[in-house]
Amino acid sequence: MVRMKVFGMGYPLCKGGVQPWKMLLTLPKFQHAACLDFDTSTSFFGVYDGHGGKAVSKFCAKYLHQQVLKHESYMAGDLGTSVQKAFLRMDEMMCGQRGWRELAILGDKMDKISGMIEGFIWSPKSAEANNQVDDWPPEEGPHSDFHGPNAGSTACVAIIRNNQLVVANAGDSRCVISRKGQAYNLSKDHKPDLEAEKDRILKAGGFIRVGRVNGSLNLARAIGDMEFKQNETMPAEKQIVTANPDVTTVELCEDDEFLVIACDGIWDCMSSQQLVDYIGDQLKTESKLSVICERVFDRCLAPSVGGEGCDNMTMILVQFKKPIHNPNAASTSAAELPSTSNQPPSDPNEGPSKAE
Repeated sequence: MVRMKVFGMGYPLCKGGVQPWKMLLTLPKFQHAACLDFDTSTSFFGVYDGHGGKAVSKFCAKYLHQQVLKHESYMAGDLGTSVQKAFLRMDEMMCGQRGWRELAILGDKMDKISGMIEGFIWSPKSAEANNQVDDWPPEEGPHSDFHGPNAGSTACVAIIRNNQLVVANAGDSRCVISRKGQAYNLSKDHKPDLEAEKDRILKAGGFIRVGRVNGSLNLARAIGDMEFKQNETMPAEKQIVTANPDVTTVELCEDDEFLVIACDGIWDCMSSQQLVDYIGDQLKTESKLSVICERVFDRCLAPSVGGEGCDNMTMILVQFKKPIHNPNAASTSAAELPSTSNQPPSDPNEGPSKAE
C-alpha cells in the first residue's frame, strides 16, 4: 500500500516581479497523507501544457483520465495500453461537430492568457469515477467536417496502482522520480531533433527548420496540432506530429521519495537533478508541499537562474510516505530504472542513465 502527500500548482506567464500564484488544484485529501486502497482504485496525475490557446489542455484535463478508465485494457490490468489509447483518443474526440462544440465551450470559459497550463489529480474513488463519459456519439451540424484544432497540448501522466507506476508522455513536460536522492527521468522530452522523431517527421512529409517542425512547432509529439496530422496514408502513430506517448513502467520501492511532474517552464530553469536536490533539501525542514512548490516557483523566477522572462509554470509534487512494503521491488537497483538523461540522447536506443 502506498501512502502519499500530493500538491499541485501553476503560474500563468512568469515575467518577473511579484504576481499572485494561480492554484490549479488544491485537494485536501491529497494534501494530507492520503492512504488509497490500490486493490480497488488507481491514482492519476497529469500535466497538460497548452500552446496556441488553452482549449486542448482543458479538453485533456476534462476527458483523458476518463478515457483511461473506460478502456477495456484498464480493467484487464494493462494500464500502459489504456493510457496510450486514451492519448490517441483525444485527437479523435476533438474532430467533427461535437469536438468543435466542446472546444468552443472550453474556449468561452478561458481567460485571454494563451498557453495556460492545466494540472489534474484524480482518483476513481471520487464521485466522478461513477460518471464516465458516453461513447462520444457523433453530432450533425455545420462543423461536421471539422478536422480538429490547430492548437495543441503536451500531456505527461503518471498512474499508480498498487506499487506500479506507469508514466505516459507526449511533448516536453517531464516526469522525474527521486530514488535515494538521485533524479531519474521517467519520460523523454520529444524535441524534433531527436533521431527517432526526425525520422518519423521526414517520412510523413514534414521537415525541420531551426529546431521546429515545419519551421513552426518546437515539439515532435502533442495532442491536437491537427494541421500536422493530415497525411491520410499514415496512421496516427506515424503522422508528422503524433499524440502517441512513450510509456514507462516502474515498480515503486522503499527508496522512492517523491515524484515530480512539471512543464518545460520548470525544466528550462532547473535540471532534473537540481530540482530533486532542492526539493529534497526543503523536505528536511518543511512538511507542507504547497510551501515547497511556491519556493520552487520563486527559485525559477530568481535572476540567478535566468528568471526574468520564463515560460508559464506548473508542477505536481507527490511525496511517498514510508513504508511501501513491496518485496518484489525492494531489491531493484536505481540503475534499473528506465530513465533517460536530462537532455534526451540523440540515440533513442541509448540505455538508461541518471538524470543530470
